[in-house]
Amino acid sequence: MAEMTFCLPDELADWIEAEAVKSDYADAGGFLLALLRNEYERRKPPMSIDELRARLDASRRSGVSEKSIEEIIADGNRLAKARRSEKHGTFTR
Repeated sequence: MAEMTFCLPDELADWIEAEAVKSDYADAGGFLLALLRNEYERRKPPMSIDELRARLDASRRSGVSEKSIEEIIADGNRLAKARRSEKHGTFTR
């Protein structure tokens, strides 16, 4: 993973640290990484029709899950929490 160093105004650094705590991230670096990933996903070009068809075909081939909706949601929540708690970056003042 690449490392970057940059300066922020104190007010923005304080906000990042507070939001990281409120959002249940392991640290401010994880929160910043999530913000950047969200922006990256928002800006990248939409999926082509061929890519969409390939994903649809793959999902059809995977079959029907034996899990209940509640189990699937719980699995997703556990996965999201685990990803948020991982340290993905550093944020130092």
